[in-house]
Amino acid sequence: MPAPVIKRIGIICKHDNAPAWELAGSLKSWLDGRSIETVFDQGTAAHLGLSGVRKEEVPERSDAVVVFGGDGTLLSVARLVAEKGTPIIGVNLGTLGFLTTVPVEQVYATMETVLTGQYNVQERIMLLVSIKRGGKAISSNHVLNDMVINKGALARIIDLDTFIDGKFLTTFRADGLIVYTPTGSTGYSLSANGPIVHPSLSCLGITPICPHTLTNRPLILPDTVVFEAMIRSETEDVYLTLDGQVGFLLKPEDVVEAKVASHKIYMVMSPQEDYYHMLRTKLKWGER
Repeated sequence: MPAPVIKRIGIICKHDNAPAWELAGSLKSWLDGRSIETVFDQGTAAHLGLSGVRKEEVPERSDAVVVFGGDGTLLSVARLVAEKGTPIIGVNLGTLGFLTTVPVEQVYATMETVLTGQYNVQERIMLLVSIKRGGKAISSNHVLNDMVINKGALARIIDLDTFIDGKFLTTFRADGLIVYTPTGSTGYSLSANGPIVHPSLSCLGITPICPHTLTNRPLILPDTVVFEAMIRSETEDVYLTLDGQVGFLLKPEDVVEAKVASHKIYMVMSPQEDYYHMLRTKLKWGER
């Protein structure tokens, strides 16, 4: 994706995060000095004594969006920009930060590259996840990281019949199932012993959660397939969670469909960082 000319910067901050508001105010002053217009979400604007717009409106009113927060904040913004293609600049104010790739100390250096059009943009695929009940779609959402089908705290192992392009794969008997993008491979799937997948790849992965059959292993699929999971368990305590933030209660015979979405996310990368350095530092590889 070619770097667009930047004239307006959207700024969204993590809820109830005073350091984020302070950084947002400082960035506004810095951008004002360069005649760049800023667009704030209402929550952030209120803490700065400014006027703002609804969070959902920020991407469509901006040429790029700066997110001050952790990965959770960026995930919520990613779903807002899914159909707009607005580049995201994620500034890490969280703890781990696989998605918010710009450290606080590199904010202004990164913004300089953005304003001069010399920045690097990395495309990230998303999933389109739908719930079908009685053969009809009752919900459809974009996700950047993953969709998770799991049981409630007191429910027994759940049974999931799975299909790829309509062809039967297997029945997973497990605590749940994670379907994820390469971006999401360093999320919940990683803690469930799934592989790390480079975020530039276009594919989707499946990782069972505590499977009853130990030979059920993670699986990587091409980006052309449609994956489906049907709830076979009679329990009413089965949930679908999208990016760890949006949840749905599932019923027996519900079908959850996941496929690679037509929309992509465009993430601005810090000029001082690279993916392999991030893996070494975040996962503490090589340390003893």
